Amino acid sequence: MSADASLPASPSPSSSPHGTWESRPAARWEDAFLSGNGRHGAMVFGDPNDNRVIVTHHTLVRPNGGEHAGPPELAAQLPQLQDRLLAGDLTAAEEFTDGRPLQWVQPFHPAFQVRLRRPADGERGYRRSVDFTTGVAEAACVGRRSRVFVSRADDVIVQHVTSPGLRADIALDHRLPGAPEGLGVSDGVILTPEGAVLTLRARYPGSDRAYTGVTLAVVTGGRTTLTPPGIRVDGAELVLLLTRVRRHTGELDAVAEVQALRELLPDGGDEEPYGSLLERHLDLHRTAYHRVSLTLDADDTERALPGSELLKRPKSPALLERLFAAGRYHLLSAAGMLPPRLTGLWTGDWDTAWSGAFTTDVNLNLQTTSAVAGALPEVVEAHAALIHGQLPHWRDNARAVFGARGIVAPPHTDGESGHTYHFSREYPLHLWTAGADWLLKPLVDHDEARGEHDPRLKAALAELALFYEDFLARTDEQGRLVVVPSYSPENRPANASWGAVNAAMDLSAARHALLTAAAYHPGPDADRWRALAERLPPHRVNDDGALAEWAWPGLDDTYDHRHLSHLYGVWPLDEINPYDTPDLAAAAHRALELRGAENDSAHGHLHHALVAARLRDGERVAHALGQVLEGDFFHASLMSAHYPRRDVYNADAAHTLPPAVIVETLIQSTPDRLVLLPALPAAFPEGELRGVRTRFGAEVDLGWSPAGARAVVRPTRTHRVDLRTSSGARPLHLRAGEDCVLTLGPQ
Repeated sequence: MSADASLPASPSPSSSPHGTWESRPAARWEDAFLSGNGRHGAMVFGDPNDNRVIVTHHTLVRPNGGEHAGPPELAAQLPQLQDRLLAGDLTAAEEFTDGRPLQWVQPFHPAFQVRLRRPADGERGYRRSVDFTTGVAEAACVGRRSRVFVSRADDVIVQHVTSPGLRADIALDHRLPGAPEGLGVSDGVILTPEGAVLTLRARYPGSDRAYTGVTLAVVTGGRTTLTPPGIRVDGAELVLLLTRVRRHTGELDAVAEVQALRELLPDGGDEEPYGSLLERHLDLHRTAYHRVSLTLDADDTERALPGSELLKRPKSPALLERLFAAGRYHLLSAAGMLPPRLTGLWTGDWDTAWSGAFTTDVNLNLQTTSAVAGALPEVVEAHAALIHGQLPHWRDNARAVFGARGIVAPPHTDGESGHTYHFSREYPLHLWTAGADWLLKPLVDHDEARGEHDPRLKAALAELALFYEDFLARTDEQGRLVVVPSYSPENRPANASWGAVNAAMDLSAARHALLTAAAYHPGPDADRWRALAERLPPHRVNDDGALAEWAWPGLDDTYDHRHLSHLYGVWPLDEINPYDTPDLAAAAHRALELRGAENDSAHGHLHHALVAARLRDGERVAHALGQVLEGDFFHASLMSAHYPRRDVYNADAAHTLPPAVIVETLIQSTPDRLVLLPALPAAFPEGELRGVRTRFGAEVDLGWSPAGARAVVRPTRTHRVDLRTSSGARPLHLRAGEDCVLTLGPQ
């Protein structure tokens, strides 16, 4: 410890990273600026002469048969499969199927676009921007201004357009890339005292399901006429558009929908509708967004660049600042009734990659990992809503596939069904039993941070422990329990098939699930579950000195793969760490060194960075960050892609790199440990991170520079933790309500 190092100053408003801008409209939907409230999403192109806003909603998934699919009924065949695998039949699991072809979950899709077309008369002074602190996407040029946000308070897409003597045609347009043939589309428009109502209904081919969009147009001044399928306004002062979309069966009561939109408008008086709608939204959005912030030693000139130009400077601290802010904004905007999908809450194409699903064997888990430390309980609650809404289906999975009580999570879900039905020979995801533990982990972290147990989580953990009681029925020659069949997403042993025995991830998940359930349920159940956990075998270190992906003797590692499932015990769990298990941590580090990047997917690089941060390897973190920042993974919208060169719209990098990876390099915590600056990359030698929440119930502000560092810990409960820094370890005694100031020497 050394003399105090002062915290860097916050940026001035003119150089704030809390937004981004461009000098041209978006030509591609991938570059559209984004707004969302966790239910509705809006993609804003910002073309002043053809102002397009693509409308999305978490519930919009196209029926494809998956809505009727259930898990395979395989429990009667399970004992025979276990016998064959334990006897050394390395391909036995390939026959453990009901013969169905691969079935994708229902694909996520856009609803329609709200189009506002005006006569072209130049674009002097054009600029489009999005303000992360408000969620408002704006496009403006001389004499024209359009602002769009999605209200977190009123669950409505709000578009406010002003222009002297505004003349424009307004319509709802379903014609978006990949829209299926046979989509039954009908539209309607009527004039009303405040302006007009526009509706668009689309019925899916061969289905009784449909969705309907309703837009209330409030027109001030000028004249409004019908120009089916929309309206024309001429000489107006401003137009306010309020839009909602509903997915439904049967017929939607459009009259009730319109009345609900009217009720959002001020009741007489001089109150301006847009301002009142925005103020209600800001009370929720701005409060959440501002809880955590990052400031680096960035150049104000670079901070002022448009996003597309800043992305060309991958080593710029200003880029990391903006991506941190954008990632936090997009994550908050995508989470509400559900957590973020593979594409967050947005897509402009009906042919969304991998169905735009919630993929739970890495992608969803990476995207939401910053929610607790990043002080976004809104994201945790959305994650919990997905889980608790699907538990009956998780019970079906456990019974049908494994003949067990309890719960088994699916590897893919569309948000409606939690049944496991997406699997094939190459991806035998129905064998994967670790998913429920991984999905419940953020909820456990949230409970630790707030210091109380959620009764819903307590019940779910008990069900998970019951599954392991039934499933862990086989033993090896030493009498230790065996996980069989076992699957390590999405890899296979070099000398065997995908379904195997004792995958490291499965061992870690089973141990963690049983011990966590025991902590929530003291008494006889806890004793039984702890005893079961103690009978699980230890991890294996292979001949390369690396933590083996399969702890079963004779199964060889396949190193060149995008997933790092076997290092689940390092991250997100705390089972393997440099402090309590240094030998296993060294083996895990060796496994990380040997791991290839395979197809250069963003999630592979960022998963690598998160594990490296837990193992205190800042250089490896920096390399992984560099692969993404220099690989052209980000669109001008600052939403990301799955592959380099902006290939396949995907939220993994946008939601994981900035909020999660950066926080893990600076502050880590467990219920009994605080680690400061564990893996600080040389790329940001000076900065300030404010508002991080710990799992022992404290808020931490951290400032650092080459001269030293200063942390302020604000505990909400009295507790003793183990403080770890580059200087070593010491106990830290915290008292509720009393700030604890820590100073560190040069880093």
